[in-house]
Amino acid sequence: MSSSTPEPLTAAVLTVSDTCARGEGSDLSGPAVAKALIEKKFSVVQTAVVADDQNAIQKLLLQLASKANLVVTTGGTGIAERDVTPEATKAICNRLLEGVAERMRAEGRKKTLFADLSRAVCGVHGRSIILNLPGSPKGAVESLEAVIDLLPHALQLLSGNTKHKV
Repeated sequence: MSSSTPEPLTAAVLTVSDTCARGEGSDLSGPAVAKALIEKKFSVVQTAVVADDQNAIQKLLLQLASKANLVVTTGGTGIAERDVTPEATKAICNRLLEGVAERMRAEGRKKTLFADLSRAVCGVHGRSIILNLPGSPKGAVESLEAVIDLLPHALQLLSGNTKHKV
C-alpha cells in the first residue's frame, strides 16, 4: 500500500474465558470492546471466544492476526493459574510494546488498586498489533480507551509508513 494512503483500521476481538467457551456464561467484554473499537473507526472483522488454554489462544491469535491489523484480547491477564493470555501473546510476538501496557496500568491505577495485578502485554506479530485487556467489560473498555489513540499511528508504522511530518 502507498505510504500516503493509510491502511484501513481492522480489528478482531478474542474473548479468553473458560466459562464463556463452555457456554456457561455470556460474553459481555468482547461486545463492549468491539463497540469501543467501532466508535474509534476500526472495522471489527471477526470476534471469537476461546478457553484459557495457551495453545488454543496462540492458534487463534495467529489466525486473527492474518485477518486484522489489530487483535484485542479480553480476559486471562490476571494472576490465577489459568490466566495465560500474556504467555500466549508473548509466544507469537517478535517485539513487545511495553509502553502500551504500562500506559494501561498507569491509567487503571487512577480507578482501581487492582490495576497493578494485570499482566497484560502488547506486542507485534508481523504487521499486526496484539493487545491484551482485562476480562471485565468496564476494565477492558477503560484499558482500551487509555491507549486507543496510539494504535492508528503504530499500525501506520508497521505498514511501512515511517515518514514523519516536520
